Amino acid sequence: MTSPTALSALLTKLRATQSQATLADIETALGQKTFECQLEHALSLSPFVAQVLQKQPQLIMLWRGCRTADVNFTQKLAATLANVQDELTLHRTLRVFRQAEMAHLSFCQSNNLMSVEQTFHALSALAECIITQTAAWLYHTLSQRYGTPMNAIGQAQPLVILGMGKLGGRELNFSSDIDLIFTYPENGETQGARRSIDNAQFFTRLGQHLIQALDSHTADGFVYRTDMRLRPFGDAGALVLNFTALEDYYQEQGRDWERYALIKARIMGENDHNAYHQQLTNMLRPFVYRRYIDFSVIQSLRNMKAMIEREVRRRALVNNIKLGAGGIREIEFIVQVFQLIRGGRDTHLQHRSLLDVLPHLVQLNVLSESEGETLRQAYLFLRRVENVLQAIDDKQTQTLPDDETNRARLVTACAQYPIQDANANRTLVTTAIHDWTSFETHLQQHQSAVRDIFNALIGEEEAVHTQAQKLSPWQDFLSFNCSDIEHVLAENALDSFDLAPSLERFQHAILRRPIGQRGREVLNRLIPVLLDGVFALSTRAAVLDSVLNIIAHIVTRTTYLELLLEYPNALNMVIRLSAASPMIAEQVAKYPILLDELLDTQTLFNPPHLSEYPTLLHQYMLRIPRDDEEQQIDALRQFKQASLLHIASADILGELPVMKVSDHLTYLAQAIIGAVVTLAWEKTRARYGVPAHLTGEDKGFLVIGYGKLGGIELGYKSDLDLVFLYDNHHTSTTVGGKRSIDSEQFYLRLAQKIISIFSLNTQAGVLYDVDMRLRPSGEAGLLVSAISAYESYQQQDAWTWEKQALVRARAVFGDAPLKVRFEHIRKQVLCQMRDVATLRAEVMAMREKMYTHLSHPSKHTFHLKNDPGGITDIEFLAQFLVLAHAPTCPELATWSDNVRIFDDMATYGVLSQQDSEALKTCYTTLRNKIHQLNLQDCPPSVAAEEFSDERATVQRLWKRCFSDESAVNTCKK
Repeated sequence: MTSPTALSALLTKLRATQSQATLADIETALGQKTFECQLEHALSLSPFVAQVLQKQPQLIMLWRGCRTADVNFTQKLAATLANVQDELTLHRTLRVFRQAEMAHLSFCQSNNLMSVEQTFHALSALAECIITQTAAWLYHTLSQRYGTPMNAIGQAQPLVILGMGKLGGRELNFSSDIDLIFTYPENGETQGARRSIDNAQFFTRLGQHLIQALDSHTADGFVYRTDMRLRPFGDAGALVLNFTALEDYYQEQGRDWERYALIKARIMGENDHNAYHQQLTNMLRPFVYRRYIDFSVIQSLRNMKAMIEREVRRRALVNNIKLGAGGIREIEFIVQVFQLIRGGRDTHLQHRSLLDVLPHLVQLNVLSESEGETLRQAYLFLRRVENVLQAIDDKQTQTLPDDETNRARLVTACAQYPIQDANANRTLVTTAIHDWTSFETHLQQHQSAVRDIFNALIGEEEAVHTQAQKLSPWQDFLSFNCSDIEHVLAENALDSFDLAPSLERFQHAILRRPIGQRGREVLNRLIPVLLDGVFALSTRAAVLDSVLNIIAHIVTRTTYLELLLEYPNALNMVIRLSAASPMIAEQVAKYPILLDELLDTQTLFNPPHLSEYPTLLHQYMLRIPRDDEEQQIDALRQFKQASLLHIASADILGELPVMKVSDHLTYLAQAIIGAVVTLAWEKTRARYGVPAHLTGEDKGFLVIGYGKLGGIELGYKSDLDLVFLYDNHHTSTTVGGKRSIDSEQFYLRLAQKIISIFSLNTQAGVLYDVDMRLRPSGEAGLLVSAISAYESYQQQDAWTWEKQALVRARAVFGDAPLKVRFEHIRKQVLCQMRDVATLRAEVMAMREKMYTHLSHPSKHTFHLKNDPGGITDIEFLAQFLVLAHAPTCPELATWSDNVRIFDDMATYGVLSQQDSEALKTCYTTLRNKIHQLNLQDCPPSVAAEEFSDERATVQRLWKRCFSDESAVNTCKK
């Protein structure tokens, strides 16, 4: 380290070149013991600081009393450049400015006046300021010479500079290279000079001048080593491309390492309100962040890591804290691999700063809290070491020193250093470092912890895959011919007649698809594992087609192939669920995004609590920009599909009984109805405003669910029977929109928008089929009814079948007062006095009509819903008994689901306890079978001899209720 006389030696040198007045000022400043100690400490840690002070001794006065660095570099540099008239002066000015500011940052770092984070933020801000100010100066100068670059409509075109790597992430090292990409919006020509040149020429010359200004070595040194190799096509590519050429490159030829590099890409001088900046950001985002969870990057990053390790060995880079095991690069890989995997689905992961992303990985349970904190502390320590190393001589190095002096500097600088705490305050961290041995021990503890996490998350698994494939007879399946397939099947005692045609069709189909080299490599590794899993099943013939159908649908989407390869549990779950349910297999094939849900089997088999669906859906929708209706509509469908997969998986494994399956399907539908109404409301309000009489959060709108939705008995393939009502107690015109309409028209537009959202057929399918025929007057009626008109219709004009339907109706969304009013209307209508004989005749007539139109009796089959003794008969029994007895026993009009209706029938003596239990058992048994058939993608029919006992019970009770009036008990209170 520098001797204690370093400060006096420096002053001696200064006296040789400075006036007595200046020296007096400096010595007065140094008379303050605290500052003298600070300066002495900074000089001892960094000879670079001493070199700068010898050239610019006036800096000592500027640092006096300094508590932290002033990072407002832009104002200072702009004032300095205002007087620069030529490029030679520009070069000298930039170098003097950069050295002064870097020396000050080193002074602050040495004296712990800045945290580790503040240091690299300041270093980044300094670089960005110099880059943008220099580019602006050169742009102005070249525009005077060549004219201003314009597009076809006369708009001036700017140079847009992408800062890559640590510069883009605001994590610059003390002596980093800067990685840049130059681009500009549109082609055109310069205007305003005697001879025009095209924009490409102008910006190429501007880029060349900028690189020279920053990178060239002069008597005053250099500003920044500038690396342009990250641009499209690297050194072989054009120095500058326009936006269109840049987009074409990334769409057609962009590679995984370029996605990795662009995670941290940031526009220098970024301005969210600059249309060109926003255009470029929006253009690059889809290339970097896939909209689906993207596991393709894992192997690519492993390959990158292997290349780096080979480079370390080749160059004999010993003790490298960046590239070595457990070093800075591994921490970056850990964070950035999950940014690439999940960043498209979770915008919180699209931050450029590693320290900003780490907490979100913990929140997503990608990392545990202890792992997140371990990586954070290791990163800060390693970055402290890196910056101290580079500040010694302003040289780019990440290698630990061999000499005692520089080792002592490291020990001193790392014994204590500040970091940012949760409240953005600096906290001084004291380590157990007091000599080089303890430093190495501390460093190795961090590196070992990082390596363990790295290996656990993205470590090499190639050997595992290779071993698995060696054991499989299906290695190289893609190169098999028909006889090869039959030979392997026979050799493994598999039925060639059942299996060979499916394998041959699959192979023939995918070989004609544009898979690409990477996809082919992954498929070659995946197929053997997949086929071994399928052929281990006794039901292999049926499962094979379902699984191969899924692979055929994702074969050109290599990311999903890699997901199944990287996560054997997900592959096993695909096979398992396909074996249990062709319906699920078909859904996964149609919507491969569902594969993401198979990663966490603990969550997969444990659907959320019924009350959690609205909250989960709300959180899911928060990821989508509020102004992107298309994405919001797709997100609703994706949430439904993912939730259905969870429910069906739990159903298949027996985790949910039939009643709970219907509960989950119903509450899921209710949550989606709420979200659809809210989305439709926002879109309608944006156009028309809202009725002036509404206050607060009130919408004056109510959604009634009929049928299975109303009865909390939805199945996997159920549609939604809906009726829309609005409160017409007050009427008004709308306010706050682009056009004013009356409230009746407003609610009509709202209802139309709701139906449109439900029925729109997007790439993610239809949300739900919605049936509105149960509204007043059916298809001839209005799409939305005033609640008073609905009440009048139900009391005076409704047919008996409509009152039957009302038994299974309930409010599923809307303002609380309207829900109360609907329940009052429903109860009044159901409890109206009516002639039971007439009721019986009308119910029987309606049932006969349904037999005629819906049932197709066969002596060989039994339709679980429509045939005599089936679900519909049970539902009609419940409806008839409610309508017959609710006038004298209003409690029977409480529930809308059949099971609780039958419970009340027993409670109030309408049915015996035995008959009530018998109907409930028949009902749940038949519904359970329908659920199972839905999962098998089969129609709700079984062999005629099945469920004969249940059919006999239902028909016996039907006959008692509809053939012998005396057999129906009188309601008892």
